[in-house]
Amino acid sequence: MTVSITTSLSYARKRPLGVFIIALLIAVIIGGIGLGNPFNGKSNSAADQTDAAGQAKTSKDSGPGKGRGGTPTVAIAPVKTKDFEVWQESLGTITPLANVTIHSRVDGELIKIYFREGQAVKAGDLIAEIDPRAYQVQLDQTLATATRDRALLENAKVDLKRYEDLVKHDAAPKQQLDTQVSLVNQYEATLKTDQSAIDNARLQLSYCHIQSPISGQVGLRLVDPGNIVHASDAGGLVTIAQMDPISVLFSLPQDFLPVLNQKRSNGKPIPIEALDRSGTISLQKGTLASLDNQIDTTTGSVKLRGSFNNREKKLYPNQFVNIRVLMEIKPKSIVVPTSALQRGAQGPFVYVVNEEKKVSLRLVDLGPSDRNEVVILKGVAEDEKVVIDGADKLKQGVRVNIADRPQAGPKKAEH
Repeated sequence: MTVSITTSLSYARKRPLGVFIIALLIAVIIGGIGLGNPFNGKSNSAADQTDAAGQAKTSKDSGPGKGRGGTPTVAIAPVKTKDFEVWQESLGTITPLANVTIHSRVDGELIKIYFREGQAVKAGDLIAEIDPRAYQVQLDQTLATATRDRALLENAKVDLKRYEDLVKHDAAPKQQLDTQVSLVNQYEATLKTDQSAIDNARLQLSYCHIQSPISGQVGLRLVDPGNIVHASDAGGLVTIAQMDPISVLFSLPQDFLPVLNQKRSNGKPIPIEALDRSGTISLQKGTLASLDNQIDTTTGSVKLRGSFNNREKKLYPNQFVNIRVLMEIKPKSIVVPTSALQRGAQGPFVYVVNEEKKVSLRLVDLGPSDRNEVVILKGVAEDEKVVIDGADKLKQGVRVNIADRPQAGPKKAEH
């Protein structure tokens, strides 16, 4: 042990400068770490000041209506009492009451067209003309034949009278008189045949001038002048569709038949309305015209036909429309906008705003509805105010701000 201590002290005396240098380096490193520490006292003070400023800004911006804790702003609408119309909706197809394809009833060259495509025509208006010359010649022939046969008949009648006088005076045999009577009858029958031929020739000639059988709108022509047309052609010359009045075909479930039949038995017209494909713009109002005599077993529905005045031509054949049928009118019903209606676990409800601008949740019983309004059977009263926009921010008893202008609801159909 004495030897070891002596040896260590001897080693320390030999290297005092090295130990001093090592100690100095350790002190410098420790001091540098202290100076460069980002979490020293000075840095923590700056961080504290920054956090305080941020908290002050947040506190400033979190006033009523500005931050998450602010007063919510909502749009409201009054609860109304009105006679509510209950409509049943369906899809329909506009169909003309008459749609005629014009065909030629004789063979010949189409020499002239008397209409413009899309033109409105009346019943009896001249539509087209087939070359009439061949049929005029045929008529002239039958007239000539009839003239000849009429002359033969007149001559036979003169001879008959002569034979009657001769037989009275026993100047001619009675057999000759009987023969002359038969000849007169034969010529009379021939003349009737000639008259039938004349009538037929005139009829064929009249077919060369094609007239419109109905009043309506002409479509696009299917054959140009100069073509040879035949009575057997499948395509026809042009189509004419009756545009005013015009009808619509649609279907309703068979469950509505009792109501429809009862309303029809009362003798009062059942109003219907045609809307555009979006269901927002009213095209035309009309009445229910007829019902089919059977129910479609594949769909359980019945076909109906409605009739519309179409002077403004808002409806067009084969146009798809939304049809509404007025089923009943519920007098003095409590109604609210459909946008006010909310649904939850307990059922449908609305938020009612009182005079103190506080909201309360009201469970409601619903009646019939349309695109814009719904009948409330129980839960709200007339002239109360219901929230129609901003309900997602509300809860029972919260105070609200009322928007200057309520949010626009769904676009109503034009009536």
